[in-house]
Amino acid sequence: MVGIKICFLRYLFLLAGGGALAWAAMGSFAALVLIPALCAGVLISSLGPRDVHRWAFFFQMSWQTLCHLGLHYTEYYLQERPSMRFCITLSSLMLLTQRVTSLSLDLCEGKVKAEARGIRGRSSVLEHLWKTLPYFSYLLFFPALLGGSLCSFQRFQARVQGSSSLGPRRSVWALTRMGLQILGLECLKVVLRKVVGAGAGLTDCRQLQCIRVMWSTAELFKLTYYSCWILDDALLHAAGFGPEFGQSPAGEGYVPDADIWTLETTHRISLFTRKWNQSTAGWLRRLIFQHGRAWPLLQTFAFSAWWHGLHPGQVFGFLCWALMVEADYLIHTFANLSIRSWPMQLLYRTVTWAHTQLIMAYIMLAVEVRSLSSLWLLCNSYNSVFPMVYCVLLFLLAKRKHKLT
Repeated sequence: MVGIKICFLRYLFLLAGGGALAWAAMGSFAALVLIPALCAGVLISSLGPRDVHRWAFFFQMSWQTLCHLGLHYTEYYLQERPSMRFCITLSSLMLLTQRVTSLSLDLCEGKVKAEARGIRGRSSVLEHLWKTLPYFSYLLFFPALLGGSLCSFQRFQARVQGSSSLGPRRSVWALTRMGLQILGLECLKVVLRKVVGAGAGLTDCRQLQCIRVMWSTAELFKLTYYSCWILDDALLHAAGFGPEFGQSPAGEGYVPDADIWTLETTHRISLFTRKWNQSTAGWLRRLIFQHGRAWPLLQTFAFSAWWHGLHPGQVFGFLCWALMVEADYLIHTFANLSIRSWPMQLLYRTVTWAHTQLIMAYIMLAVEVRSLSSLWLLCNSYNSVFPMVYCVLLFLLAKRKHKLT
């Protein structure tokens, strides 16, 4: 453990760095992040454990929804392209929502002990500042302001108050490895972008050609996500918030967002869903799925669409994703009971792998497109056959399961 003064300076440095980075990246739009962070910090330090999560969740999602409505107004009503600074602000605001609700859940569940409750006590201003500074620093600390996997408050506090257990040599090696991964992904992006640019698009593709267009475009999106996630993890690692020495990258406390091998090789949509943006998937499972009484899976994906901004493609894509996951559970349960011979299992895994990759490519394009015309082109293409097959199997297997019970 380090001294109190050093901890205070570290919290202050992370908070000041977050404010400076917000102003540099967002300009005047930084107020849209700083204001809710200030309000969330006041709510967290003022309310009791029973009320803090409800009020923090309501305020944060209301504020974020209003900002997303501003984006809708610009894109769909004014039909103008939003500024890059405003888009960066919305992305940072979504990450702030994760940290606010994660911290409020920790307080509600007793995982984090509340240090302050209001300003009416006899404690001095400096003492009260010391008690609330970790909250504000956590909400705005600069390594996670613009990206990165979700860091819990307990982990954040432990790393600020403790000394790093990762030696300089190991840290340099880990950062070098991440840099090489990013370089390789960027090279693949250049090659794939040339392939996508040279061929037809969704607007002029024909029949089975649209499948190749969909897959290659989705792979380009995936490579971009992989590269950004590794870069974000590298920044967290360099700032001292990466995995501790001796801890596996997927160990408890640190959850990297990119598990490229699993995402590219799995034949199960449910596993793909758990591994895609892992820290966000875990946050959604804890925030919505574990508290859902009726249709928790549908509630989780519906909330995910809300959190992402409720664009038409996102609403369609996430609801389709929920159906595919539900179908995946039934299909693989039935297959595990029915398929015995290893040649048939190999064939089954090969077919379901290809089907999983194509369905996820379909969902990814639906989520990424912004115009209704592009969404209609996707739905009206041969690509819709893949999710439709799973929808039919979902209906038949659910009906069979209902008869058996």
